[in-house]
Amino acid sequence: MRITKATREKMLAALAAAYGGRSTALLYTSPFELLVAVVLSAQCTDKRVNIITARLFPAYDTPAKMLALGEEGLAALIRDCGLYRGKARNLIAACALLLDEYGGEVPDKFADLTRLPGVGRKTANVLLSQLFAVPAIAVDTHVFRVANRLGLAPGKTPEQVEAGLMKAVPRRDWGSAHHWLIWHGREICKARKPDCAACPLNELCPSAEKSE
Repeated sequence: MRITKATREKMLAALAAAYGGRSTALLYTSPFELLVAVVLSAQCTDKRVNIITARLFPAYDTPAKMLALGEEGLAALIRDCGLYRGKARNLIAACALLLDEYGGEVPDKFADLTRLPGVGRKTANVLLSQLFAVPAIAVDTHVFRVANRLGLAPGKTPEQVEAGLMKAVPRRDWGSAHHWLIWHGREICKARKPDCAACPLNELCPSAEKSE
């Protein structure tokens, strides 16, 4: 599924017009809180994560406080989150590493972020873009689906889609485009039943007829 450069530019302009200014739906007040929220968001909705962090962050908003809580204590507080035991284990280990090697601060380099347990490529790119204004595109399930349907960056893996989007989207817009695609995937281009009739990209999208 290939689209022309002109079509690609029109798609990006339409996405910017529809979702410009939107950012993450996760609620946080510090880099550490965003790190925790993004780790929790794997296979869990942002709405659910915000419910969990609303009770977690008032008392456990630093690596030291969360580490003192311990794996079992953290697991008990996040048990309504998918894969909560693994996430608790990773977050406690990440807290220890942050304290041991980074002075309790979230690092601002990709290689350092991906050293943290529970932090993969997607999470690292979210943190770089959101916290440190580093141009990066994080490919979650929404970005993967929408980029393929639109033909912006066809790919069979998140890495392929990420590489394609980095070519298709001007570098200055990488961080913003990530959010455009996420919101479009949530509100219009849904996994099971995309609302093509309401889509501002309907006439441009090579998948629109198949989805209707």
